[in-house]
Amino acid sequence: MPFIETIASREAYRNPWMVLREDDIRRPDGSPGIYAVVDKPTYALVIPYDGTRLRLVEQFRYPVGARRWEFPQGTAPDLADLEPAALAERELREETGLRATSFEALGQLDVAPGMSSQRGWVFLATGITEGRADREHEEQDMRSAWFPREEVEQLMRDGVIADAQSIAAYALFLLRGR
Repeated sequence: MPFIETIASREAYRNPWMVLREDDIRRPDGSPGIYAVVDKPTYALVIPYDGTRLRLVEQFRYPVGARRWEFPQGTAPDLADLEPAALAERELREETGLRATSFEALGQLDVAPGMSSQRGWVFLATGITEGRADREHEEQDMRSAWFPREEVEQLMRDGVIADAQSIAAYALFLLRGR
């Protein structure tokens, strides 16, 4: 089956966290088109689990104009070649102060494959010990708390947890238990 062919690509915008590019394409039937693509570095999402509870973080998410509960997650644009497990360990420590003895890869997620190249790794962190968070400047309003699994599921049903990556990661967590 033929694929879409890239004819030309131009960068429209760049900042330290993303690049927006516009590609001229040729569809399988030969017709021309354009694609706008947001390129972002690979991220890691961590599900901290102590056997009965899950750790979430809450922060203001500027694009949606609201505070959101989600699993710790992030990128390291300055360390783009960092191994996914090392990135997961860094994000967990930075956002929650937690350390874990085990980081089990549960799978990968595409953020928005119709418009972004970004992919993320999902890790289950166990063997948890508490510590002090070392948040980035943009994360200064972040809170972190433990929740029983049943409460996390209710928060998802109620739309309090609406972060697509967190919900998809939780599905991978549930599939692991089967």
